[in-house]
Amino acid sequence: MAARSLPSTVMAERAPAPPPRCPARMRAATRCHHRPAVTTATAPALAPPLGAHWCVGMNGAARLPPSPLRLPSAPLGYARLPPPGMAAGSEGPCSFWRRVSGAEERRLLELLAYGLVALGAGAALLLRFVPMPYGRYSSPRFGCPLPARPAWALQELPSLLVPLALAACGAAAGRWPNRVLLGGFVLHYLHRALIFPFLIRQGKPTPFFTFLLALLFCIYNGYLQGRSLSNYAEYPSGWLKGPCFITGFIGWLVGMAINIHSDHILRNLRKPGETGYKIPRGGMFEYVSGANFFGEILEWFGFALACCTIESLAFALCTLLILGSRAKQHHQWYLEKFEDYPKDRKILIPFVY
Repeated sequence: MAARSLPSTVMAERAPAPPPRCPARMRAATRCHHRPAVTTATAPALAPPLGAHWCVGMNGAARLPPSPLRLPSAPLGYARLPPPGMAAGSEGPCSFWRRVSGAEERRLLELLAYGLVALGAGAALLLRFVPMPYGRYSSPRFGCPLPARPAWALQELPSLLVPLALAACGAAAGRWPNRVLLGGFVLHYLHRALIFPFLIRQGKPTPFFTFLLALLFCIYNGYLQGRSLSNYAEYPSGWLKGPCFITGFIGWLVGMAINIHSDHILRNLRKPGETGYKIPRGGMFEYVSGANFFGEILEWFGFALACCTIESLAFALCTLLILGSRAKQHHQWYLEKFEDYPKDRKILIPFVY
Protein backbone atom coordinates (compact mmCIF):
# COMPACT_ATOMS: atom_id res chain seq x y z
CA MET A 1 0.00 0.00 0.00
CA ALA A 2 1.41 3.34 -0.98
CA ALA A 3 2.14 5.77 1.81
CA ARG A 4 -0.31 8.61 1.99
CA SER A 5 1.22 12.01 1.60
CA LEU A 6 0.44 14.60 4.26
CA PRO A 7 -1.17 17.87 3.31
CA SER A 8 1.20 20.67 2.67
CA THR A 9 -0.17 22.65 5.65
CA VAL A 10 0.69 19.80 8.05
CA MET A 11 4.18 19.47 6.59
CA ALA A 12 4.69 23.16 7.09
CA GLU A 13 3.71 22.89 10.76
CA ARG A 14 6.09 19.98 11.37
CA ALA A 15 9.04 21.65 9.71
CA PRO A 16 8.83 25.39 10.36
CA ALA A 17 10.54 27.53 7.83
CA PRO A 18 13.80 29.22 8.84
CA PRO A 19 13.66 32.93 9.59
CA PRO A 20 13.50 35.00 6.37
CA ARG A 21 16.68 36.68 5.28
CA CYS A 22 17.11 40.36 4.71
CA PRO A 23 16.79 41.59 1.12
CA ALA A 24 20.01 41.29 -0.86
CA ARG A 25 20.34 45.03 -1.25
CA MET A 26 20.44 45.51 2.54
CA ARG A 27 22.58 42.48 3.52
CA ALA A 28 25.96 44.20 3.36
CA ALA A 29 25.15 46.91 5.89
CA THR A 30 22.47 45.35 8.05
CA ARG A 31 21.94 43.07 10.97
CA CYS A 32 18.99 40.68 11.19
CA HIS A 33 17.16 40.47 14.49
CA HIS A 34 14.45 38.02 15.53
CA ARG A 35 12.44 38.73 18.62
CA PRO A 36 11.13 35.48 20.09
CA ALA A 37 7.95 35.13 22.10
CA VAL A 38 7.98 36.63 25.59
CA THR A 39 5.21 37.22 28.05
CA THR A 40 3.40 40.50 28.03
CA ALA A 41 4.49 41.04 31.61
CA THR A 42 8.13 41.34 30.59
CA ALA A 43 7.94 42.69 27.02
CA PRO A 44 8.72 46.41 26.54
CA ALA A 45 5.85 48.55 25.41
CA LEU A 46 7.50 49.50 22.10
CA ALA A 47 8.95 46.09 21.33
CA PRO A 48 8.36 44.65 17.84
CA PRO A 49 5.50 42.17 17.45
CA LEU A 50 6.04 38.56 18.38
CA GLY A 51 7.92 36.58 15.74
CA ALA A 52 8.80 39.62 13.69
CA HIS A 53 12.18 39.97 11.95
CA TRP A 54 13.79 43.35 11.58
CA CYS A 55 16.63 44.39 9.35
CA VAL A 56 18.38 47.32 10.92
CA GLY A 57 20.61 49.21 8.51
CA MET A 58 22.03 52.61 7.87
CA ASN A 59 18.72 54.04 6.67
CA GLY A 60 16.51 52.68 9.46
CA ALA A 61 14.60 49.45 9.97
CA ALA A 62 12.62 47.40 7.51
CA ARG A 63 10.18 44.81 8.81
CA LEU A 64 10.09 41.33 7.28
CA PRO A 65 7.15 38.89 7.41
CA PRO A 66 6.70 37.09 10.75
CA SER A 67 8.17 33.63 11.20
CA PRO A 68 6.33 30.71 12.87
CA LEU A 69 9.52 29.93 14.83
CA ARG A 70 9.21 30.45 18.58
CA LEU A 71 12.28 30.22 20.79
CA PRO A 72 11.60 28.93 24.36
CA SER A 73 14.21 30.96 26.18
CA ALA A 74 13.80 34.55 27.20
CA PRO A 75 15.82 37.06 25.13
CA LEU A 76 18.94 38.68 26.48
CA GLY A 77 18.05 41.55 28.74
CA TYR A 78 14.59 40.22 29.66
CA ALA A 79 14.04 38.69 33.12
CA ARG A 80 12.35 35.32 33.40
CA LEU A 81 9.18 35.11 35.44
CA PRO A 82 9.58 33.10 38.71
CA PRO A 83 7.98 29.65 38.83
CA PRO A 84 4.33 29.56 39.98
CA GLY A 85 4.04 29.86 43.76
CA MET A 86 7.50 31.34 44.25
CA ALA A 87 7.99 35.03 44.86
CA ALA A 88 10.42 37.03 42.79
CA GLY A 89 13.95 36.75 44.15
CA SER A 90 13.18 33.53 46.06
CA GLU A 91 15.49 30.57 45.55
CA GLY A 92 13.71 27.95 47.60
CA PRO A 93 13.99 26.82 51.22
CA CYS A 94 17.81 26.81 51.19
CA SER A 95 18.17 30.46 50.17
CA PHE A 96 18.10 31.64 53.80
CA TRP A 97 20.96 29.33 54.82
CA ARG A 98 23.03 30.43 51.83
CA ARG A 99 22.55 34.07 52.79
CA VAL A 100 23.57 33.62 56.43
CA SER A 101 26.50 31.34 55.66
CA GLY A 102 29.83 33.00 56.30
CA ALA A 103 32.22 34.26 58.94
CA GLU A 104 29.48 35.69 61.15
CA GLU A 105 27.60 32.41 61.43
CA ARG A 106 30.87 30.57 61.94
CA ARG A 107 31.60 32.84 64.89
CA LEU A 108 28.06 32.29 66.16
CA LEU A 109 28.60 28.52 66.19
CA GLU A 110 31.77 28.96 68.23
CA LEU A 111 29.96 31.13 70.77
CA LEU A 112 27.13 28.59 70.97
CA ALA A 113 29.71 25.86 71.59
CA TYR A 114 31.17 27.82 74.51
CA GLY A 115 27.64 28.41 75.72
CA LEU A 116 26.93 24.68 75.62
CA VAL A 117 29.87 23.99 77.95
CA ALA A 118 28.71 26.77 80.27
CA LEU A 119 25.21 25.29 80.19
CA GLY A 120 26.58 21.89 81.19
CA ALA A 121 28.63 23.38 84.03
CA GLY A 122 25.63 25.32 85.33
CA ALA A 123 23.40 22.26 85.18
CA ALA A 124 26.00 20.14 86.99
CA LEU A 125 26.23 22.73 89.76
CA LEU A 126 22.44 22.93 90.07
CA LEU A 127 22.08 19.14 90.17
CA ARG A 128 24.23 19.04 93.30
CA PHE A 129 21.29 20.60 95.16
CA VAL A 130 18.21 19.74 93.07
CA PRO A 131 17.81 16.26 91.55
CA MET A 132 16.92 16.07 87.88
CA PRO A 133 13.08 16.01 87.90
CA TYR A 134 12.78 12.81 85.89
CA GLY A 135 11.94 9.18 86.61
CA ARG A 136 12.37 8.33 90.30
CA TYR A 137 12.96 12.02 91.07
CA SER A 138 9.77 13.31 89.39
CA SER A 139 7.74 15.87 91.26
CA PRO A 140 4.49 17.75 90.54
CA ARG A 141 6.36 20.98 91.34
CA PHE A 142 7.90 20.88 87.83
CA GLY A 143 4.69 21.06 85.85
CA CYS A 144 1.88 18.83 84.70
CA PRO A 145 2.93 15.24 83.98
CA LEU A 146 3.13 14.11 80.36
CA PRO A 147 2.95 10.50 79.12
CA ALA A 148 6.48 9.09 79.03
CA ARG A 149 6.54 7.67 75.51
CA PRO A 150 5.26 10.64 73.44
CA ALA A 151 7.13 13.11 75.65
CA TRP A 152 10.43 11.32 75.11
CA ALA A 153 9.87 10.99 71.34
CA LEU A 154 8.94 14.64 70.87
CA GLN A 155 11.76 16.05 72.98
CA GLU A 156 14.42 14.03 71.12
CA LEU A 157 13.00 14.54 67.63
CA PRO A 158 14.63 17.95 66.87
CA SER A 159 18.10 16.39 67.19
CA LEU A 160 17.08 14.09 64.35
CA LEU A 161 15.13 16.43 62.07
CA VAL A 162 17.15 19.66 62.38
CA PRO A 163 20.48 18.14 61.19
CA LEU A 164 18.72 16.37 58.31
CA ALA A 165 17.12 19.63 57.18
CA LEU A 166 20.44 21.48 57.45
CA ALA A 167 22.24 18.74 55.52
CA ALA A 168 19.89 19.31 52.59
CA CYS A 169 21.17 22.90 52.32
CA GLY A 170 24.76 22.58 53.53
CA ALA A 171 27.71 23.19 51.24
CA ALA A 172 29.81 20.44 52.86
CA ALA A 173 27.11 17.80 53.26
CA GLY A 174 28.10 16.09 50.01
CA ARG A 175 31.61 15.22 51.18
CA TRP A 176 32.07 11.70 52.52
CA PRO A 177 33.70 12.56 55.88
CA ASN A 178 30.90 15.01 56.64
CA ARG A 179 28.27 12.50 55.56
CA VAL A 180 29.65 9.73 57.76
CA LEU A 181 30.08 11.94 60.83
CA LEU A 182 26.67 13.56 60.49
CA GLY A 183 25.22 10.10 59.92
CA GLY A 184 26.61 8.95 63.27
CA PHE A 185 24.90 11.81 65.06
CA VAL A 186 21.61 11.21 63.24
CA LEU A 187 21.75 7.46 63.87
CA HIS A 188 21.96 7.99 67.63
CA TYR A 189 18.89 10.21 67.66
CA LEU A 190 17.05 7.96 65.23
CA HIS A 191 17.24 5.35 67.97
CA ARG A 192 16.49 7.78 70.80
CA ALA A 193 13.49 9.42 69.12
CA LEU A 194 11.86 6.64 67.10
CA ILE A 195 12.88 3.35 68.76
CA PHE A 196 13.72 3.85 72.44
CA PRO A 197 10.40 5.53 73.44
CA PHE A 198 8.42 2.50 72.27
CA LEU A 199 10.58 0.17 74.33
CA ILE A 200 9.77 1.97 77.60
CA ARG A 201 7.81 -0.22 80.01
CA GLN A 202 5.46 1.53 82.42
CA GLY A 203 7.57 4.68 82.34
CA LYS A 204 6.77 7.33 84.90
CA PRO A 205 5.22 10.53 83.50
CA THR A 206 7.60 13.30 82.49
CA PRO A 207 7.07 16.73 84.11
CA PHE A 208 6.39 19.46 81.56
CA PHE A 209 9.37 21.53 82.73
CA THR A 210 11.74 18.61 82.15
CA PHE A 211 10.22 17.96 78.73
CA LEU A 212 10.60 21.63 77.75
CA LEU A 213 14.25 21.79 78.83
CA ALA A 214 15.08 18.63 76.88
CA LEU A 215 13.24 19.92 73.80
CA LEU A 216 15.12 23.24 73.81
CA PHE A 217 18.44 21.47 74.33
CA CYS A 218 17.83 19.17 71.34
CA ILE A 219 16.95 22.13 69.10
CA TYR A 220 20.06 24.00 70.27
CA ASN A 221 22.44 21.09 69.86
CA GLY A 222 20.77 19.83 66.68
CA TYR A 223 21.49 23.16 65.00
CA LEU A 224 25.01 23.35 66.45
CA GLN A 225 26.17 19.91 65.32
CA GLY A 226 24.14 19.82 62.11
CA ARG A 227 25.24 23.20 60.82
CA SER A 228 28.87 22.65 61.74
CA LEU A 229 29.15 19.31 59.95
CA SER A 230 26.96 20.15 56.97
CA ASN A 231 28.45 23.53 56.09
CA TYR A 232 31.74 24.39 57.81
CA ALA A 233 33.78 21.36 58.86
CA GLU A 234 36.50 20.57 56.30
CA TYR A 235 38.47 17.33 56.17
CA PRO A 236 41.29 16.03 53.97
CA SER A 237 40.49 13.30 51.47
CA GLY A 238 42.02 10.57 53.65
CA TRP A 239 40.28 11.56 56.89
CA LEU A 240 38.17 8.40 57.08
CA LYS A 241 41.37 6.32 57.09
CA GLY A 242 43.20 8.44 59.65
CA PRO A 243 43.84 7.54 63.32
CA CYS A 244 41.57 10.25 64.75
CA PHE A 245 38.53 9.08 62.85
CA ILE A 246 39.16 5.35 63.33
CA THR A 247 39.82 5.67 67.08
CA GLY A 248 36.90 8.04 67.55
CA PHE A 249 34.56 5.86 65.50
CA ILE A 250 35.42 2.80 67.61
CA GLY A 251 34.75 4.80 70.78
CA TRP A 252 31.45 6.05 69.35
CA LEU A 253 30.36 2.55 68.34
CA VAL A 254 31.36 0.87 71.64
CA GLY A 255 29.76 3.66 73.67
CA MET A 256 26.49 3.41 71.76
CA ALA A 257 26.46 -0.38 72.22
CA ILE A 258 27.04 -0.02 75.99
CA ASN A 259 24.31 2.60 76.22
CA ILE A 260 21.73 0.46 74.40
CA HIS A 261 22.65 -2.70 76.31
CA SER A 262 22.49 -0.91 79.68
CA ASP A 263 19.05 0.50 78.85
CA HIS A 264 17.96 -3.05 77.97
CA ILE A 265 19.09 -4.27 81.42
CA LEU A 266 17.21 -1.48 83.18
CA ARG A 267 14.01 -2.16 81.24
CA ASN A 268 14.05 -5.83 82.18
CA LEU A 269 14.73 -5.44 85.91
CA ARG A 270 11.04 -5.86 86.65
CA LYS A 271 8.83 -8.56 85.25
CA PRO A 272 5.39 -7.60 83.90
CA GLY A 273 3.17 -6.58 86.79
CA GLU A 274 6.02 -5.98 89.25
CA THR A 275 6.64 -2.63 90.89
CA GLY A 276 9.49 -1.15 92.87
CA TYR A 277 13.22 -0.90 92.16
CA LYS A 278 15.93 -3.52 91.95
CA ILE A 279 19.69 -3.50 91.80
CA PRO A 280 20.82 -3.60 88.15
CA ARG A 281 23.27 -6.38 87.40
CA GLY A 282 25.15 -7.52 84.32
CA GLY A 283 27.12 -5.73 81.65
CA MET A 284 28.83 -2.55 82.73
CA PHE A 285 26.57 -2.37 85.78
CA GLU A 286 28.99 -4.79 87.42
CA TYR A 287 31.52 -1.95 87.44
CA VAL A 288 29.59 1.33 87.67
CA SER A 289 26.20 2.52 88.86
CA GLY A 290 25.67 4.73 85.81
CA ALA A 291 26.48 2.23 83.07
CA ASN A 292 24.06 3.78 80.60
CA PHE A 293 25.54 7.22 81.31
CA PHE A 294 29.07 5.89 80.89
CA GLY A 295 28.16 4.46 77.48
CA GLU A 296 26.68 7.74 76.26
CA ILE A 297 29.65 9.78 77.51
CA LEU A 298 32.08 7.39 75.77
CA GLU A 299 29.98 7.62 72.62
CA TRP A 300 30.12 11.39 72.40
CA PHE A 301 33.80 11.68 73.26
CA GLY A 302 34.48 9.19 70.47
CA PHE A 303 32.31 11.30 68.20
CA ALA A 304 34.27 14.43 69.19
CA LEU A 305 37.57 12.72 68.37
CA ALA A 306 36.26 11.56 65.00
CA CYS A 307 34.98 15.06 64.16
CA CYS A 308 37.75 17.20 65.70
CA THR A 309 35.45 20.24 65.85
CA ILE A 310 34.90 22.64 68.74
CA GLU A 311 31.15 22.00 68.49
CA SER A 312 31.45 18.23 68.95
CA LEU A 313 33.92 18.65 71.83
CA ALA A 314 31.55 21.09 73.55
CA PHE A 315 28.75 18.53 73.26
CA ALA A 316 30.93 15.80 74.78
CA LEU A 317 31.95 18.02 77.71
CA CYS A 318 28.35 19.08 78.31
CA THR A 319 27.28 15.42 78.31
CA LEU A 320 30.02 14.55 80.80
CA LEU A 321 29.04 17.35 83.19
CA ILE A 322 25.30 16.62 83.17
CA LEU A 323 25.35 12.81 83.09
CA GLY A 324 28.22 12.68 85.57
CA SER A 325 26.06 14.57 88.09
CA ARG A 326 23.09 12.30 87.42
CA ALA A 327 25.27 9.18 87.84
CA LYS A 328 26.41 10.45 91.25
CA GLN A 329 22.79 10.99 92.29
CA HIS A 330 21.89 7.45 91.18
CA HIS A 331 24.85 5.95 93.03
CA GLN A 332 23.96 7.72 96.25
CA TRP A 333 20.31 6.70 95.90
CA TYR A 334 21.26 3.04 95.42
CA LEU A 335 23.48 3.09 98.52
CA GLU A 336 20.66 4.55 100.60
CA LYS A 337 17.97 2.30 99.15
CA PHE A 338 19.73 -1.09 99.24
CA GLU A 339 21.82 -2.32 102.13
CA ASP A 340 23.35 -5.05 99.97
CA TYR A 341 24.38 -2.72 97.15
CA PRO A 342 27.90 -3.66 95.95
CA LYS A 343 30.37 -1.45 97.83
CA ASP A 344 33.10 -1.81 95.22
CA ARG A 345 30.91 -0.55 92.37
CA LYS A 346 32.11 2.83 91.11
CA ILE A 347 29.92 5.78 90.12
CA LEU A 348 30.70 6.37 86.44
CA ILE A 349 34.17 5.34 85.24
CA PRO A 350 35.17 1.71 85.85
CA PHE A 351 37.93 1.30 88.48
CA VAL A 352 38.41 5.09 88.64
CA TYR A 353 35.35 7.08 89.75
